[in-house]
Amino acid sequence: MTTALRRAFLSWRMRVACRRLRESGARPGALSLTAFAVSSLILAGCDTKSEQGPPNFAGDAKRGMALIKHYGCGSCHLIPQIAEAKGNVGPPLLHVGTRTYLAGFISNSPENMARWIENPQKVLPGNAMPRMGVTPQHSRDITAFLYTLK
Repeated sequence: MTTALRRAFLSWRMRVACRRLRESGARPGALSLTAFAVSSLILAGCDTKSEQGPPNFAGDAKRGMALIKHYGCGSCHLIPQIAEAKGNVGPPLLHVGTRTYLAGFISNSPENMARWIENPQKVLPGNAMPRMGVTPQHSRDITAFLYTLK
């Protein structure tokens, strides 16, 4: 289960638990305590290592950040944490690590993102993103960095 899906599920469970407590006539203090306990559980499951890419994925997020500059991705995309990446031709890459789809069509997974970065025309012919000559390892490194943008 992905982190975003886990958070959504736990948030839903918290709302259900609070509603049940309200319906049972519980005191407001009990609701606050329940909300605190459940939110603590949610936060405990959050990924605090934002400097790392996705688990079980062979990519280096720090190197990926440098490669984004090298390949000039910021000339088309707005990319957080990269000062000169203020392009507005392609979509902004804010929170790209939590998106459901890439290019509005491809399921967002580290493997799919790496394939997309390496050869976007092979993945989705006719799209606006050009092939930039990104190597397979470089695409994994860039993906690892982009997955830190949550």
